[in-house]
Amino acid sequence: MTTERREPAQNADERTMLEGWLDYHRQTLAWKCEGLSDAQLRTASAEPSELSLMGLVRHMAEVERGWFRKVLVGDDPGPIYCTEEDRDGEFHLTDADTWQEAYATWQAEIGFARHNASGFALDDLSKGRSRYTGEPFNLRWIYTHMIEEYARHNGHADILRERIDGATGD
Repeated sequence: MTTERREPAQNADERTMLEGWLDYHRQTLAWKCEGLSDAQLRTASAEPSELSLMGLVRHMAEVERGWFRKVLVGDDPGPIYCTEEDRDGEFHLTDADTWQEAYATWQAEIGFARHNASGFALDDLSKGRSRYTGEPFNLRWIYTHMIEEYARHNGHADILRERIDGATGD
């Protein structure tokens, strides 16, 4: 698999621009994981951190699910990897955890995200509400937050990938 990253058009309308940048950052995370073995994808950054590329992908599956299913449309299928006992379960990997499963789960959640967002305009409000303010979010806020979330974690992915095999890139 070769991940193709496409920057959004420089003159796109707002929604196309937001969706384009979100997809670009999704593609960047996939690209950072490309060509590595499951063992390499489970490699933690540095003790005591358990942060790994596979853990980041599993985390982003949880984040996609949380924002585009639970918050946006009010569907709560529950967490994928996290439990009440292990709130950071997506980062706690075992030798049984595979890239194939993590990637498929992440891509499925991206599919739900795209489908659910397609039914909303940028100014439409979410069914779910902020746990801090009690207010709903508009889709524009969710897109912007997701771009920020991916951008931050892609910075982590850069460092992890360089540590694993020396590969660097934007």
